[in-house]
Amino acid sequence: MSQQPRITLVHATPIAMEPIRQAFASAWPEADMVNLLEDSLSPDRAKSSDITEALTARITALTHYAKQIGSAAVLFTCSAFGRAIEQAAATVDIPVLKPNEAMFEAAIRKGGRTAMLYTFPPAREGMEAEFAEEAARIDPTATLESFLVEHAIEAVRAGDVETHNRLVAAAAAGLKGFDSIVLAHFSTARAVPAVRAETDIPVLSSPAAAIDKLKRLLGAA
Repeated sequence: MSQQPRITLVHATPIAMEPIRQAFASAWPEADMVNLLEDSLSPDRAKSSDITEALTARITALTHYAKQIGSAAVLFTCSAFGRAIEQAAATVDIPVLKPNEAMFEAAIRKGGRTAMLYTFPPAREGMEAEFAEEAARIDPTATLESFLVEHAIEAVRAGDVETHNRLVAAAAAGLKGFDSIVLAHFSTARAVPAVRAETDIPVLSSPAAAIDKLKRLLGAA
């Protein structure tokens, strides 16, 4: 294994890109990071009540392209395609990570009740199912409660990061009795400092947790 494994990041929306870029810059700057942006995926997913076979085929094609260019691992950064990513992962011999699996593992290991702040409604159902699957494997007593932060994703899409972060932090400030808070999407990770300023509950984000898991999988820790 070279000192700089190639990690391909597959993005379904441009708003996911900056948080993971920053996370790699601080946690794993040596990695050879490649960005694949296919920004019709997110609007096409929003039009559909479920993940279609056609969407799954597109996710699989992107996974195979990442393998073709020599990737040691693939990380998807959009949280609305979990089942499709699982199917794609089964077709290649390199690690393919769903955006939130590492964050959910970390939250479940903290035990008890997790609150999830999400901003993209089509992602909720699949993420709750993913959490339940991870909990069944790690700690069946762990529970998840989801809270929609309205208007936050529209703000960040319009370039108003400050409003996005303020809305997410305000939602976190009202949470009581939870053992951890997870910020559902890569795009939400930019709110971590604002959220931590409003709550004493441990706050987890997907970019940092995903990089930790990739380093372990690739022996780069």
